[in-house]
Amino acid sequence: MKLYHGESAGESEQMMNDVCAAASSGFNDSGFNDRPGAGRFATSRGLALGALFAVLLAGAIAAQERGQAGGRFDYFVLSLSWAPEFCDQPGEAARNPQECAAGRNIGFIVHGLWPEAEQGRGPESCGPAKSVSRGIVNSMLGSMPSAGLIQHEWASHGTCSGMTQSAYFTSVLLARAAVQIPVQVSSISETVRESPKQIEGEFEGANPSFPKSAFRVACRNGALTEVRACFDKNLKAMSCAPSAGECAATSMTIRQPR
Repeated sequence: MKLYHGESAGESEQMMNDVCAAASSGFNDSGFNDRPGAGRFATSRGLALGALFAVLLAGAIAAQERGQAGGRFDYFVLSLSWAPEFCDQPGEAARNPQECAAGRNIGFIVHGLWPEAEQGRGPESCGPAKSVSRGIVNSMLGSMPSAGLIQHEWASHGTCSGMTQSAYFTSVLLARAAVQIPVQVSSISETVRESPKQIEGEFEGANPSFPKSAFRVACRNGALTEVRACFDKNLKAMSCAPSAGECAATSMTIRQPR
């Protein structure tokens, strides 16, 4: 794993551990704060966590200049995959028990943090990809419950970020920690139908500090597959460009977690 300038392997792993510890205070056992009424951070520790995130974010941003060359892009898309829809696809539940096993009750998982261009497709697979270290994989499994997915996202998207592995996955965790899941989605107990605009509005309401149009819904065959949140290169929430995509359906199915 390529390190920050002057950074040891132990310091790199410690940075990942610090982010996981901070983020886990706002997430539930599956890595996400999906419980109805749960706050993003407890009030008594919100300032301390905010300060820690600021320090870690500064390190991740600085590392953009120390990683590999990467690709040309304008902003990031954080893709949150709706696990119930993924797990309903033929064969996926058997291949992905960490995400799909009955009783896991997982809603959103992190699909990835994607460098995107404002116009056209964003860069992908921007250079040779070394395997993600076991320490980083272990630190990410609470948010991305598949080692194969973690390796794939680094090879396809992380190599285009211009960051080191540790900085890229720290950025993934920081972006995920910034997004609050709306109670209207986290409390779903049966399959329902909603419009993409309704879902986007619920995310906007749960994240009042985000600018309008910072969220985009993706669907396939009339069913919710992803919610995407847009961030600039400094991981500040921003309005999504058209290239972030948009579900064109007027109504879509949202399967319940199992």
